[in-house]
Amino acid sequence: MSVPSSLDRYIRIRISHDKLSAYLEFAQVDDTISFTAEELESYVQSQGVVYGIRTELLKEIAAAPIKFFSGAALIASGDEPTDGEDGSIRMVAEAGAERKPAQAQDGKVDFRDVLRLSNVKRGQLIAERIPAKPGKEGRAVTGDPVPGRKGREARFKIGKNVVTNPEQTALYATIDGMVSKTDGDKINVFPVYEVNGDVDYNIGNIDFVGNVVVRGNVLTGFSVKAAGDIRIVGGVEGAMLEAGGSIEITGGIMAGHKGLVKANKTVRSSFIQDGNVTAGEDVIVSQSIMHSQVKAGRNVECIGAKGLIVGGVIQAGERVSVRTLGNTMSTATTVEVGVKPELRAELIGLRAKLKECTDSLDKTGKALALLDQFAASGQLTPDRMAMRVKLLSTKQQAQREQDELREQILAIEKCWKMRRMLA
Repeated sequence: MSVPSSLDRYIRIRISHDKLSAYLEFAQVDDTISFTAEELESYVQSQGVVYGIRTELLKEIAAAPIKFFSGAALIASGDEPTDGEDGSIRMVAEAGAERKPAQAQDGKVDFRDVLRLSNVKRGQLIAERIPAKPGKEGRAVTGDPVPGRKGREARFKIGKNVVTNPEQTALYATIDGMVSKTDGDKINVFPVYEVNGDVDYNIGNIDFVGNVVVRGNVLTGFSVKAAGDIRIVGGVEGAMLEAGGSIEITGGIMAGHKGLVKANKTVRSSFIQDGNVTAGEDVIVSQSIMHSQVKAGRNVECIGAKGLIVGGVIQAGERVSVRTLGNTMSTATTVEVGVKPELRAELIGLRAKLKECTDSLDKTGKALALLDQFAASGQLTPDRMAMRVKLLSTKQQAQREQDELREQILAIEKCWKMRRMLA
């Protein structure tokens, strides 16, 4: 049998759906069929298969066609495309809290300082979106390019108090608070940090940019700091509490003359015993204040059912209200009203500096008087002359400082007198 001008009668070329493979199948074959590898390759190309042709296999088929009659022979393979990498969300501020004891440079470990909260400020970057990467292009057996699948773009799962930029590439906090992830990996910033229990070695010291709620006690030696308010649903021992807002203590303060409770606004407590409390505005106590140091920029109120103040020092800028002051045992109880405690402390410091300045001027004056005597008797040597010049400069500087201190003291005293007149 002669070889026909076309092999269509004997051969079928099948290209896979993804065009990455081409197969040769025989429709019929006999002992007389004959063709060269070049003729077969030319026929394959005429059927649209032009890339990845297995020329060695075509030679085997041309040499013995009958061996390949029973099945499909893979005669060409393309290049598979490579999928791109999916995008992702990278957290700049990690969510939640890390518990790890703080270690000093000398290697000592503070087991009270074990909590690291994910504090962020308003406008701070929380997370970034990493773009997906494109895939690598492949090639079909037909010679056509096969695009690789681009990675899937990540999307921010937006929770509360966060916002994205217009390009949706960055996530920012809209308030001061703590980063937290909720159901579905939503990213939030919450203004309140809650402790369901005592502030002890299991929790450690707290330093938070929002409000703090402790549903337990704060034990001796630990600290709670908050840029906002602090609420303790329990008691406070000899601990350090410091709030940019107000502090409320349900169970009272029993400090043993340790620690400090300080608020820029108001401190509220059921009682204060052996404590040190400072408030920028008011200190309000429902039961009693015993043997404590209490300072309030405005008022100290202890007018509950018991309303007792005994021992210690109470200082208020405007008013102290109390049902019972002192006791029959003549316990020393000091109450100072009419000037803010911080002004009183400043006044005491200014008066101490004024005394030091006055003493220094007195010594300088005596030294200059002696040098004047040397000058009058013609015994003023060059060294004494230099000392006289230096002392004159020191005297002038001390006099200027003395005048400034007196002006500051006078201003505070005028303020104090004005408050008393208004009261």
